[in-house]
Amino acid sequence: MIKVKVGLRPIVSKINLPTVLKTTRLPGDSIERLFIATQAGEIFCIGNGVIRTFLDIRPRILKLGASSGGYDERGLLGLAFHPQFYYNGLFYLHYSAAGTQGPGALSDPFKPDPRDPGTLNLKWINRESQYDHIDTVEEWALQSNGQSQKRRTLLNLRRPFLNHNGVNSLNFSPETGKLVLTTGDGGSGYDPFNLSQADMEIAGKIIEIDVVKQTFIDNPPAATRFNELPAPIQEMLSVMAKGVRNIPGISFQSYYKQYIKYAANVGQDLTESIFSFVDYKPIPIAQLIQAFLIKSEPDQQGLINFGWRGWEGAFPTSTLRNGSADPHLNEKIIAYYDEAVKTSARRLSPLTSYFHEDRRPDKFSATALTGLQPYTGNEIPDLSGNLVFTDLARSQESQSPARGVLAYTRARTDGKLNDFGVIETDDNFGPQPAYYVSLGANQEQTKLYLGVYGSMKVTDFNQGTVFEIVP
Repeated sequence: MIKVKVGLRPIVSKINLPTVLKTTRLPGDSIERLFIATQAGEIFCIGNGVIRTFLDIRPRILKLGASSGGYDERGLLGLAFHPQFYYNGLFYLHYSAAGTQGPGALSDPFKPDPRDPGTLNLKWINRESQYDHIDTVEEWALQSNGQSQKRRTLLNLRRPFLNHNGVNSLNFSPETGKLVLTTGDGGSGYDPFNLSQADMEIAGKIIEIDVVKQTFIDNPPAATRFNELPAPIQEMLSVMAKGVRNIPGISFQSYYKQYIKYAANVGQDLTESIFSFVDYKPIPIAQLIQAFLIKSEPDQQGLINFGWRGWEGAFPTSTLRNGSADPHLNEKIIAYYDEAVKTSARRLSPLTSYFHEDRRPDKFSATALTGLQPYTGNEIPDLSGNLVFTDLARSQESQSPARGVLAYTRARTDGKLNDFGVIETDDNFGPQPAYYVSLGANQEQTKLYLGVYGSMKVTDFNQGTVFEIVP
C-alpha cells in the first residue's frame, strides 16, 4: 500500500464526545451543513463557519459514566436524516433513555472456558429485571418554526449490558430507502448468551426499518426478541445481517448501478474486521417468527452472517491465557469450537482485518475500529475510491499520549483478504491524548470529517474537536 499523508483542519473544538458526523441541507436552505451529534445528547449544525444548536436532548439521556468510572458506550448513538429531509423535515435518533438504568444481566465479568460447558451455554433469564438500560429509536420532525418535535417511537430495546450498543447506528440505505439500524450484541465480552446468532434476538443484527409504514404506537413495550414486538412494528422490520459484535455504522458506495455495503465488526482480543458485500436477501421479521413458531429453520440464503461469536473476523474466536512474562507469547485458545465449525461455511469472510498485535513496521497494533467511510473525492488523489477507517488509539507500550489512527483499504471483487495502509497526519495534539472516536462524510462522499476526543471518559466534558481531513 502506498503511503498517504493528510492534514487535519479544525472545524469546531471544545465539544462533548462526537458520535455522528453527517451533512444535509435544511428545508429551504441553499448549502449543505455539517451536523455533529454528541454522546451527551446535543446535535450541532455548522454552516458558513457558524455553529448553532440544532437539538438538545440531554434530559432524555440516561446519566452517563456514573457506574463505570466515566467510561460509557451509551448515550446519543445514532442520527439519520430522511432522504427527503429537505422536503419533509424528518430525522431519526437512537439513544439510551433516561430513567431506564437496571442492574445488568450478569453480576460478574464473563469469559468463556472451553473446559466448562456452563460458560458456553448461558441463558439470559429474568430479562424484565436483569438488564442494563433501554435504547429507543425515534422519528422526529423539524417544524416550520425551526423547532424539532418527536413524532413517534419506532423501537424500545432492552439491553443486557452497558456496552456494544452500536455507534453511528442509524443510516439510510440509498438502495432501498429504508432506515438501517446496527444494534450490537448487547455487550459484556464474548457475547455470553450468543444473542448475535440467535434468529429471534434483536441484539447482534443489522435491521432494516421501513419508515414509509405509518405505524404509530404510544410507548411501545421494551423488547429483546422480535416476537415481543407489536405486530404493526414487526411488519416494518427485516433482518439484513446477523453475527454482529459491535458496528460503527454501515456505509454505502455506489458501484456500477449497485451499492457496495461496508460494515466493521469491532473485535474482542485479536482483530478488527471490515466486511463488504453487494447482494443480500433480507428476511422479514414475520417470516423469522413463523419459522420459530413451527420450530423450523428459516431460509437464510442471502442473509449476511459476520460469524460472531464463533468467529472474530478471519479467526475462530479465541481467549488469551497468560503464560509468559512476554504478552506477545500469550496462549490463544479457541473459545467456541463447535460454533466456529457450525458457522464456518455460512459466514462472510472479511475484506480487511487488522490486529491487536502487529509488529510489522508499516502497520500498527489496534484498539477498536470506530468509523469507516468510502472516499470518492479528488482532493486527496491517493485515497480516491478507497475506504477510509479509524481506530480509537494505537496500542503502545510507551507512556506517550494516546493517538488514534487513520487507515485505508480498497474494495476487491475476488473475495480475498485485502491489505490496508496507514494514513499519516500532520496532527498537533501536543502532550494531550487524541482518541479518534468517529468518522463522517458529506452526502457525495467527497469530504471526510474526523471526531477526536481528549479522554476515554464521557464524564470529562468538552474535550472534543471535529476536523476536516484535507490534502
